[in-house]
Amino acid sequence: MSDYIINTIIQGVWETFVMTAFASLFSYIIGMPLGIVLYATSKGRLLQNRGVNFVTGAVVNITRSLPFLILLVLLIPFTRFLVGQSIGTTAAIVPLTIGAIPIVARMVESSLNEVNPGIIEAATSMGASPLYTIFHFIIPEAMPSLLQGGAINVATVLGYSAMAGVIGGGGLGAIALQYGYYRYQKDVLWTTVALLIIMVMLIQELGIRLSKRHRKS
Repeated sequence: MSDYIINTIIQGVWETFVMTAFASLFSYIIGMPLGIVLYATSKGRLLQNRGVNFVTGAVVNITRSLPFLILLVLLIPFTRFLVGQSIGTTAAIVPLTIGAIPIVARMVESSLNEVNPGIIEAATSMGASPLYTIFHFIIPEAMPSLLQGGAINVATVLGYSAMAGVIGGGGLGAIALQYGYYRYQKDVLWTTVALLIIMVMLIQELGIRLSKRHRKS
């Protein structure tokens, strides 16, 4: 491979990292509260509310059911309105975030559901309010599961970032498409695939280590 291609791949790695990091961050800022609402308002939970749970669940399920490539296309006008452009690394963060939010919400809900009911009963018996119980008992207890699920979600966003190359999203996905597919440069294609696999493995290993460390603490 030429120096130009190597530099392009290095730039693609950086763009992929930026897209994944910011989209993951923003998706958790929105998705985690949604997941907490889904958990807390479900039947038999601390803040049971059928209406709120139904509406929140419906929004999450509808967004989650859309294939990401379709979501990319549907969000082009909104992305252009929000960031002033519909292609490039910055623009790709918008659909990546929106695509990841429902996944984060359901993962958070699932992790909180794993908490031993005895811990909730103990907190309630001590006079803790529902919100205090959620933030000081349930979430800390669910943290190992949240960390492991977080690694899976970040890896999912990384995979989505590769698909964003279809609409000019930048990163390794765009390089694989432009050079590996359109120009039949198989060495570039396999290099980008290998780099994406390595990045996913590193993210998952980090999540597992953080989860284990938190369980021991």
